[in-house]
Amino acid sequence: MSPSSVEFHKIWIEQCAATEDIREQFGTKNALDYLIGEKLFSFVEAAERDSDFAAELPAFVAAIQRLFPAEEIRAYLDHLERTKFLAPPEPEIESNDDEEEEVDEEPWPAHPVLGAQELLRFSRIRQLLQPRQRGKHD
Repeated sequence: MSPSSVEFHKIWIEQCAATEDIREQFGTKNALDYLIGEKLFSFVEAAERDSDFAAELPAFVAAIQRLFPAEEIRAYLDHLERTKFLAPPEPEIESNDDEEEEVDEEPWPAHPVLGAQELLRFSRIRQLLQPRQRGKHD
């Protein structure tokens, strides 16, 4: 690798460092949103396509587990599951336009495959961050 090339698959190191500042300035929820809800999801998606990212994924997960207690991670993932992945669709405002009502009756999201991929990615992230805790009773 040339000295001028950037190792994007190592970006997680800087993201973890930034998380400390985010937690101090904006709180734990914002730090979790940043690192898990945004950066880890993007990293897992990249790992699905790029072996360099896939090789770094265990180290990134371990760093997250060092930054946050298991209970905070579990609570955050439960929150994501309830509010993003298993939440009922937002009710739409009633309209008097008959043409719009026909479109509103569409039972499927605009991109159901993308939604399914995100749900599978969420499941994988939960398994990575909580490998032994899923069947464990606290």
